[in-house]
Amino acid sequence: MKILIKNGHVVDSRTKKDEVCDILISEGKIEAIGKGLELANGDIIDAEGKYVFPGFVDAHCHLRDPGFEYKEDIESGTRSAASGGFTSIACMPNTNPVIDSEAVVKYVLNKAKNEGIVNVYPIGSITKGQKGEELSEIGELKFAGAVAISDDGRPVKSSSLMKKALQYASMFDITVISHSEDLDLSDEGVMNEGYQSTIMGLKGIPSAAEEIAVARELILAEYTNTPIHIAHVSTELSVDLIRNAKNRGVRVTAETCPHYFVLTDEACSGFNTLAKVNPPLRSRKDVNAVIEGLSDGTIDIISTDHAPHHPDEKNVEFAAAASGFVGFETAFPLAVTYLVKPGYLTLNQLVEKMCVNPAKILSINKGTLEVGRPADIVIVDIEEEYVVDIKKFKSKSKNSPFNGFSLSGAVYYTIVDGKVVVREKILL
Repeated sequence: MKILIKNGHVVDSRTKKDEVCDILISEGKIEAIGKGLELANGDIIDAEGKYVFPGFVDAHCHLRDPGFEYKEDIESGTRSAASGGFTSIACMPNTNPVIDSEAVVKYVLNKAKNEGIVNVYPIGSITKGQKGEELSEIGELKFAGAVAISDDGRPVKSSSLMKKALQYASMFDITVISHSEDLDLSDEGVMNEGYQSTIMGLKGIPSAAEEIAVARELILAEYTNTPIHIAHVSTELSVDLIRNAKNRGVRVTAETCPHYFVLTDEACSGFNTLAKVNPPLRSRKDVNAVIEGLSDGTIDIISTDHAPHHPDEKNVEFAAAASGFVGFETAFPLAVTYLVKPGYLTLNQLVEKMCVNPAKILSINKGTLEVGRPADIVIVDIEEEYVVDIKKFKSKSKNSPFNGFSLSGAVYYTIVDGKVVVREKILL
């Protein structure tokens, strides 16, 4: 069936499109973009008063499949993603077994093809078993379908091994994503080291644990002249280091997540385990620096770090609680409410950070609205306000610190490869 999206305000920073027009979809691809398009037989979507963007691309999420399906699986994770407007997602390898071989990459791809409702791209592990001892077969992972490599959840402790990973990845033209953390400095801390951790009597993680590791990755990327992508940037100095490296010509890209431009470590007050995450929520000056980094282009993308957990893993004492929270269904409205509405980002810049740049970093044919491209599209109302209700999440897990937040930005339609999977805010 053909689909015609009428009278929507189309924004795509890659094609410089920013106007009210129509989009015609045929056989899963964009057939035409322009004014006054007509369709005799098919599905006509009236997008008047709404914005039409490329489908969001998440370069960093956790689907927990294989091995931890009690938290999330590919079916539930992709349904949650679609509800949040994401049409393409890249899943991290800290599963069981770890995504460190052709067999596990193909398991994820096959299951996503059979059970997923959005595009799923596996990320392979840098080291075998994510043990930090021996490089995975990087070429094998790439040819099997992995779009990047990372040991996310743990850093690659050995500088020598990370240098080799960058060199091998460069040979196969695959992105290296660094979880930047000095574990000796983290020293089993459970939240940001500062006033809040002191009054709560909890062991803190100094911001230096991230910053020293970021500095190492930047030095290695510059030394080897190979690209590096820094995951979940959370501190002021990390932003400064990346900004300075970019100015020197280092081939670095960086991401942050909504919680790092919205929340501070005060969200952990009352031993709120829903606010426990790694890297931890930081101070107000760090939040301000992350926002500035997004505004000036130092931070290239917004990812979710969607990290589902079973309630039993959160309903424990703070030190024992699992780190992370779900993010697919709140990322876009948090970005609208805390970045677009206050004027830190334009809608064009938001599309760049949630669509264009993530697709570019992962080297996937997504994130833009061009004739002939796959019809991955999201239609949103940026003015609509609502209160977050975790009970309505489509994820298996409901672990979010944003329950009860009043946000702007509702996803009305999500279209994946020309198929409507969310219609009028209802997941089909």
